Amino acid sequence: MADYFKNKADKWDDGTLRKSTPLAIAEAIKKRFDLTKEMEIMDFGVGTGLLGFEIAKDVKKVFGVDMSPSMLSKLREKNTPELSIEAIEQDIIKEPLDDIFDGIISSMTLHHVENLEAFFQSIYKNLSEGAFIAIADLEKEDGSFHSDNTGVYHFGFEKEKLCEIVKKCGFKDVSFENITTINKPQKDFGVFLLSAKR
Repeated sequence: MADYFKNKADKWDDGTLRKSTPLAIAEAIKKRFDLTKEMEIMDFGVGTGLLGFEIAKDVKKVFGVDMSPSMLSKLREKNTPELSIEAIEQDIIKEPLDDIFDGIISSMTLHHVENLEAFFQSIYKNLSEGAFIAIADLEKEDGSFHSDNTGVYHFGFEKEKLCEIVKKCGFKDVSFENITTINKPQKDFGVFLLSAKR
């Protein structure tokens, strides 16, 4: 698969807007779930770790899954002995992981997943009983969020449709809430946190 982020990785962390959204998502996750130093978490679509490193401060270990070698390269550069994320380059829908996690988090990656049902079925198998998912992405939009929609399969998500898919895949306690807004010159875009338990 093409590395859509090859030319974006070097400057991905630049600018306050890029950093502020993962911080808001991390805050929302920590409010909803009690993170502990015994937990091992998967960050799906980890990118350069903007969300993952925030969560890594409160858990035992974060495993960062991504299909972009260039983004994972930037992630590894940011690892320190005190705070690190284990990078895994893999398409977990085509090649599921065998590992079991206490939680799966994700920031602004779901719109790059073509088959949502296959994705949620896959990650359901990677969770221990009672473990959580916390997936943040765009509320339904008109396609103007990205300047280039290559690799974008969904222009945001509608609450009812997404929650229905998640429940169909076996998850319970499904919740969908607006947690922040991304202000762009063309318009404002709502960001939701979808949370559920296995």
